[in-house]
Amino acid sequence: MLEKNNKKLINAWASFDWANSVYNLIVTTAIFPIYYLTTTQDVYGGEMVRFFNFTIKNSVLYSFAISFSFLVIVFISPILSGIADFGGLKKRFMQFFTYLGSLSCIGLYFFTGENVEYGIACSVLASIGYAGSLVFYNGFLPEITSNEFMDKVSAKGFSMGYIGSVILLIVNLLLYQKYELFGFENGSSATRFGFILVGIWWMGFSQISFHYLKDRGERKKITWDILGNGTKELKKVFKVVKSKFAMNRFLSSFFLFSMGVQTVLLLAPLFADKEIGLGADEMIIVVLIIQVIAIAGAYFFAFLSNLKGNGFAISTTLIIWIFICIAGYFLKDKISFYTLAAFLGFVMGGIQSISRSTYSKLIPSDTKDTASFFSFYDITEKLAIVIGSLSYGLIDQVTGSMRNSMLFMSIFFVSGFVLLQIANLKKNME
Repeated sequence: MLEKNNKKLINAWASFDWANSVYNLIVTTAIFPIYYLTTTQDVYGGEMVRFFNFTIKNSVLYSFAISFSFLVIVFISPILSGIADFGGLKKRFMQFFTYLGSLSCIGLYFFTGENVEYGIACSVLASIGYAGSLVFYNGFLPEITSNEFMDKVSAKGFSMGYIGSVILLIVNLLLYQKYELFGFENGSSATRFGFILVGIWWMGFSQISFHYLKDRGERKKITWDILGNGTKELKKVFKVVKSKFAMNRFLSSFFLFSMGVQTVLLLAPLFADKEIGLGADEMIIVVLIIQVIAIAGAYFFAFLSNLKGNGFAISTTLIIWIFICIAGYFLKDKISFYTLAAFLGFVMGGIQSISRSTYSKLIPSDTKDTASFFSFYDITEKLAIVIGSLSYGLIDQVTGSMRNSMLFMSIFFVSGFVLLQIANLKKNME
């Protein structure tokens, strides 16, 4: 059994955020979406691309691909988490998905615009690797710390992720801007090399967590019996989730506001490119602003949660998110977008870290099925991303404007806020 509140162990756990967040920032948010849009537009002479035998708008294809990757995780993570809890395989599955994601990032080096099917396949596999590894990583949180330090430890993980990803993003920015100094032919080849760096960073720094984190109980071989017992573990956890009022209502609220949070974060680069006219260099500066301010946001809302409760802290972030969506609809100039990005970074750091720690506190302290419990958290989040990004893409396709999609996201935040008040976390977490 892992020793709770051990400083070295907590740092080792948080280092996984340091390792994998470079994917989430560089590949998902900052560089790959812009690289993908630019290269496909250059090859096809416009926004419409050929994907197998279909013609589709490049931004819509990307949002659908992200939705598909999360849908895969929705189907496989519950079964795998049940197996992991019963068979003592949480770390082994965490390693598998990490290697899948990091190698897929390295594979993006060979995507040059015309091979759209290959590029989408690599981005989908990288997304599956990232999302899949988080289920098991988050499952270790209630095993390494007690409730009183949960908010702070969760914030520490996200903060390390923000810092690590900023460092590698700056390296990628230097490679892109000064490509000739590093021996590259052009900015495109330097950008592609950056995808290799992401994969190596992700895989390399993950070894720290893999070295220190240990599974509870004896590791068992995967057999048909374990598959059956894994399903039983999942059913047992589902009964608990269904019966606990606060957990049930929190997950419902989390589902709704995650549709807005994750969709805005995933597709913000496309919005900045098409609606505001930000170039690749400017977008990277915006992302740097978001990441740095997110560090302060994570710790601020951990402090606010400790002072006023988890429900109050999350509710505060949701009010700011509603403002962001409405303001985004009216944005015209770059300066205003930079300002809004600062607000986005602040609440991004807060809502992500506090949501994770809040759910961890709601998990029964004596359970060993932490991965199974977090699979429900993960399913909730991934289904939210699937529906949110599909909604975003469809509204963009039908109306021809991402501004309408941004405004529509505010509905998810308002609904999540209402359900969170019904959950009454302050009363039910005492």
